[in-house]
Amino acid sequence: MSDQFELLAPGGDLESIKAAIVAGADAVYCGLDNFNARNRATNLTFENLSGVVRLAHQHQCKIFLTLNVIILESEVPALVRLLNKLVNTDIDGVIVQDIGLFSILKTHFPSLDVHASTQLNTHNEGQILFLKQLTASRVNLSRELNIDEIKQLAQFGHQHDVLMEVFVHGSYCIGFSGLCYISSVRNGSSGNRGRCSQPCREQYQTTETGKDYPLNLKDNSAFSDMAALADAGVYSLKVEGRIKKSHYVYTVVDTWRQQIDSYCSKGEILTDTSRLYTVFNRDFSNAFLKGDINKSMFIDNPRDHAATHFSNIYSCTSMDEVKAVKKKLYDTKTDIIQQVERVTKELCVEKLALDIKVIAAEGLPLKVELITPQGLIELQSESNLVSSEKFTLDKEGVSKWVNSFANADYRVNQIDLSALASGLYIPYKEQTVIKEKVAVALNGNKPLIAPVELSKPGMEAASEYAQPPQLHTLISSVEDLVLQSEPNTFVYYQLPEALACDLDRLVDLFEHNDQLVPWFPAILIGENYDAAVAFLEQVQPSRIVTNNSGVGYAAYQRGIDWVAGPQMNIINSYSLACLKEEFNCVGAFISNEINKKQIKPLVKPDNFELFYSIYHPITLLTSRQCLFHQTVGCKKKRFDDKCLRKCDKSASILSLKHASYVVDKQRGAHNSLYSQENYLNLDVIKDHPGLFDGYMVDMRDIKTHTQMALEKPALLEAFCEQLTGDAAPSALHTKIAPTTMAQYKKGL
Repeated sequence: MSDQFELLAPGGDLESIKAAIVAGADAVYCGLDNFNARNRATNLTFENLSGVVRLAHQHQCKIFLTLNVIILESEVPALVRLLNKLVNTDIDGVIVQDIGLFSILKTHFPSLDVHASTQLNTHNEGQILFLKQLTASRVNLSRELNIDEIKQLAQFGHQHDVLMEVFVHGSYCIGFSGLCYISSVRNGSSGNRGRCSQPCREQYQTTETGKDYPLNLKDNSAFSDMAALADAGVYSLKVEGRIKKSHYVYTVVDTWRQQIDSYCSKGEILTDTSRLYTVFNRDFSNAFLKGDINKSMFIDNPRDHAATHFSNIYSCTSMDEVKAVKKKLYDTKTDIIQQVERVTKELCVEKLALDIKVIAAEGLPLKVELITPQGLIELQSESNLVSSEKFTLDKEGVSKWVNSFANADYRVNQIDLSALASGLYIPYKEQTVIKEKVAVALNGNKPLIAPVELSKPGMEAASEYAQPPQLHTLISSVEDLVLQSEPNTFVYYQLPEALACDLDRLVDLFEHNDQLVPWFPAILIGENYDAAVAFLEQVQPSRIVTNNSGVGYAAYQRGIDWVAGPQMNIINSYSLACLKEEFNCVGAFISNEINKKQIKPLVKPDNFELFYSIYHPITLLTSRQCLFHQTVGCKKKRFDDKCLRKCDKSASILSLKHASYVVDKQRGAHNSLYSQENYLNLDVIKDHPGLFDGYMVDMRDIKTHTQMALEKPALLEAFCEQLTGDAAPSALHTKIAPTTMAQYKKGL
């Protein structure tokens, strides 16, 4: 590994991990059967994890374990049991998304190095400070950032001892990571749980522009951008692909290894990309990195582009020529597969053999000899063996005791009891002491860390006799400011993602409406994050709601009360406690991804408020790309800051699986995809009495298929009646239709 770069490779199964190691990866990220964001990968079992780590370390390669999903309350005990085992392994770090898990690691497992997952969608300085406070030593930056934005954050990270990690090769997602709910809404397979079913890659009804795959992006490759990445100060170059096969991993990692070594040793950039095109690809683009977000980033075919690429390279004009290209590709891939098998067949991750000899003689200590591949280890008891007729060391009991020496690294191979004299006694506690010494000796002479038992200190369950919940409403236009006069209603105002260009007007708006609560979006990049901080300093609001942890951190620094919004993906009590204890957060929205059963065990910290959105247009994903290029068309060839500020457009697309989605672009916002039906959940009010302090209804004018038969003031009054129990839920359902609450039924 060069001092400047780490080449970080995917390991979706054992063969891919071996392929990455022999191809020259400096580190491999891989997951176990549970708690990782690639459930479709084969993944590892805990039984072969230690062998993988040992193999990697023999080749100067690190292993990072992915625990990069949001964690349900019911899963925390199992997760802690896993951490109690991981902390006594030699893994080099864990990759994390869930805020509660960050807190658990910081408090109870400080010896584990912690990395922030791409699912946290880190794209501003405040988020880096937020994650640093949670002990993240490195952060994976959003894939949508350009090189100038990356450079600014990398330099900021260096100033605060946080390394930056950037995806340089593999699949692009059309939506910002961690904020994509399309798979979750459609079938309960959440991307935040590693179960994305990739609806964006599916075929849709042919659009007005003649596209069948309007959400399908080309793959990412920054192969030609080594100099820019070096200048930016990026440390880890990450290859995507934990569901790819071993021959893919080997080819891509080996090619990137050559590129990094060429640049670091000679300052030369390799230009031959033929090997990258040989294995699976959807063609390549580095447009996000270049800051050139254009229509050529899309490809109207989600399948392998390799044959098409080489057919174009060789200027094929007949089917026979194309067949010849496909045959050559097949043969080449077969050769790669066979090569990978050859270079990895000797790599072993099996447990090490442990031979044990027990020596027992009257008047001498009990001796245990451990014969390992690394050498001989000798241990003995503190006291001497004595003759006894009643309590003796019999061979059956000693064999059982010795077999318990096996651990994650070692298997008991042979037991030699030929030197075990009969009729001898030693206190049982001394056998226990020897076993503990054996465990330490087989752990590289490192003391074992005792298991942690987790509780929920400082929390209390909801009371059915708490104060009645309040109604909160979200607006995004000045025309709706009249809703502030509605009784028993708190009004939030949605701030735009293009905040910088509208800062003065918005400061003036809030200074003249001091009861209005700012609602910050999830995406605030560069100058727009700086504008968010300037807004806080100029307005000094008494409270804010933010879907961006960077703004939460800025509010915390300035002593401003802040509430975590629904897109911060909060689903467990440990996250709630962390937000309060670490960042003086005063409240949080619970994610709409979880169901009744998953909400029920939540408990909140003292003097902490919980909220839930009961009515809103369902954001399926938010994209930095233009979603109109491939749907209804757009005159502009690329998406730029002017588009972000000025464009206001809407369209629909229809999946061939009969799911219709709304593409909506508001002025000052990125493109978003919405469900055709708004979310309406009145069941949650009666299902969880006393848990929620407030319920929100979203009154923004997003053009979905849901229609309202009431004006907004009357609609808010109808929702108030639901909170007080003065109206039946059916009355409201007749006034708003069609709607869905499928997420609340499916959960995660």
